[in-house]
Amino acid sequence: MPFLGQDWRSPGQNWVKTGDGWKRFLDEQSNFVSDINSYCNVELNKENLYNNLNYDFAAKKRRKDCLNNNTKIQYQHQEKWIYVHKGSTKERHGYCTLGEAFNRLDFSSAIQDSRRFNYVVRLLELIAKSQLTSLSGIAQKNYMNILEKVVQKVLKDQQNIRLIKELLQTLYSSLCTLVQRMGKSVLVGNINFWVYRMETIVNWQQQLNNIQITTPAAKGMTLTDLPLCLQLNIMQRLTDGRDIACLGQVSSELRVLGDDRLLWKKLCQYHFTERQIRKRIILSDKGQLDWKNMYFKLVRCYPRREQYANTLQLCRHCHILCWKGTEHPCTANNPESFLVSLSPQDFINLFRF
Repeated sequence: MPFLGQDWRSPGQNWVKTGDGWKRFLDEQSNFVSDINSYCNVELNKENLYNNLNYDFAAKKRRKDCLNNNTKIQYQHQEKWIYVHKGSTKERHGYCTLGEAFNRLDFSSAIQDSRRFNYVVRLLELIAKSQLTSLSGIAQKNYMNILEKVVQKVLKDQQNIRLIKELLQTLYSSLCTLVQRMGKSVLVGNINFWVYRMETIVNWQQQLNNIQITTPAAKGMTLTDLPLCLQLNIMQRLTDGRDIACLGQVSSELRVLGDDRLLWKKLCQYHFTERQIRKRIILSDKGQLDWKNMYFKLVRCYPRREQYANTLQLCRHCHILCWKGTEHPCTANNPESFLVSLSPQDFINLFRF
């Protein structure tokens, strides 16, 4: 193909600068320019396609990184209940595992409800003691997210501080034991994630230790301004002996009330059975039953009674697990008659097969 400025006459051809010769020459030049344009368009299309592929790949990578790193967002499910089939094998259990239930039940909202707060904290503690190895990766993230929300709530409200300190200490002790056994694959995930979570737990513990309880600015009637009978009545509503002991340090009057034998007797009878009490009898110097010391001895030997204002419930008719007061699809004529309240330990036992 001749180029511009090149002799347009080919060997063996006796072309002359006639009209037909110029016409053929110009046609060849036009075809050459068209070929160049086609080639450029093809290369441009290839470049655009390559850029689009890179853009799609980068976008997918950003979405994946956002999904992996954005652990502040809990996995949400449309329904607030889960079907549970109590079976002896994993096949009968299906997908319904402890991690699945932990993902689908609305624990993030539950901690904002004072009636459910203690229930969720107790459940977190039980999982920290023995169920960490059964949680999937997403369940681990949700567990840590809920725990973080619990800590932030306590830091803001300055309530239930001791309860959360005990939870964090239990979790940290369990992780120390499990991380040392990482070679046996007892934990799901990279060990660096768990080490980072342990550092986060230590940071939370330091924040809780640095809490300074602020005195309310409003001046009005306080507990010590009430009649002694009302003060004693309020102390009888407390279910933790440590709270009574701490309250007795406020004033001399409360200390006297905090040593009341009847108060500690009722507390012992509330948490423990008669058989347990008979096994741990302690007599005072006067030969009377020392109910206060008996209580703390019984606490070290037996679990205390648990009572919650709002719990998870299991429907015996349709085997659906949900929070108390949450509607669920049940075919029974009277669904409420089939609902059974579950303690935190009962909840975990549902997923043991």
